[in-house]
Amino acid sequence: MTNTLKLKALLLEMGYTQEKLALKLGISVYSLHRKINNKVEFKVSEIQKISNLLGITDKDKYFFYNGVE
Repeated sequence: MTNTLKLKALLLEMGYTQEKLALKLGISVYSLHRKINNKVEFKVSEIQKISNLLGITDKDKYFFYNGVE
């Protein structure tokens, strides 16, 4: 499950809008919104690309969140 709050905070910190990130991923803003909000899962390739763009080294904290930190 995606840690929605953490990912949105990082997007803001890195100067990315959901529109800009969706464009970089080649998906619609609606699709990205659904993925960030845990309606649909991210593809492995999308996680990799987002991690590279945002400098995420610990993917578990953002994309495999179990509700406990």
